[in-house]
Amino acid sequence: MYRQIIFLCAVLLMPLMLSGQTKSWSEGGCVPVMDISDGDSLAFQAGEKFSFSIHYEWGAIDSDVGWANIVLDTLRVNGVKSYHCMVYGRTTRLYDLFFPVRENFQSWFTYDGLQPLRFTRNTKEGKYRAENTYVYRRDGLLEDHIAAEVYTSSHGDRSLELPLDRCTFDLPSLFYFARNMDFDSVEPDVKYPMTFAIDDDVYNVYFILRGRETIRVRGVGTVNTIRFSAKLISGNVFTGEEDLSVWISDDENRIPVLFEAPILVGTASGRITDWSGLKHPFSALVKGRKSRN
Repeated sequence: MYRQIIFLCAVLLMPLMLSGQTKSWSEGGCVPVMDISDGDSLAFQAGEKFSFSIHYEWGAIDSDVGWANIVLDTLRVNGVKSYHCMVYGRTTRLYDLFFPVRENFQSWFTYDGLQPLRFTRNTKEGKYRAENTYVYRRDGLLEDHIAAEVYTSSHGDRSLELPLDRCTFDLPSLFYFARNMDFDSVEPDVKYPMTFAIDDDVYNVYFILRGRETIRVRGVGTVNTIRFSAKLISGNVFTGEEDLSVWISDDENRIPVLFEAPILVGTASGRITDWSGLKHPFSALVKGRKSRN
């Protein structure tokens, strides 16, 4: 149970593998975004930091069980100015007694265009271990692909080539790409497809715009938001019966402030608890704690 909750936080609850009809796009199937060719026009900037608290409800259990931090910075990768995102999540000290979890995701992607360059994952979930190292190959000599080194404690080491196109990301780079969504081009209740890679496979992901809502986020205040949802694939984590919901700030930052998903036992949710280094004023926060921008 606890590994699923922290994993949800680490990836900010990106929806997994929907079925049904999707809307096709001429530009390779990407969700419509604003101009991302120039890093200065993006919804975020280097120095941005977020903290999230993960909550679990089931019967008499109603408590925070973990937390995650996200930090964005810039550096140069092979001479190319790039972003570096670090996502770290863990269970609280109390829940470490039952099932200790540590999730460490790191992603490097270009400053202009947000093309992923490299991704690593280092996961410890009880006795389970998983490590990913991806290098995105777009050298023109071979077909574009992800050179993946994957280790799990259940299957050992593997070297793989995963498919890659202009709309394939790892989870952190997909999160930042999606924050630049062009809301003038997004239609409500339409599924917009993307793909992301993790471990030894590539998965479909869809964004569905549900509309604007004003919500109260515990410890933060009243926030004007835009809600997205998706139906999750059923399996060993999700029920596949109800929608995942993500509320993002209805301002130029497009930051996730609340997310919720039903899992096989209970409901996992998360909320923003701290932020700093935002590129734009947190104008969606209409009442409550002042932004730390």
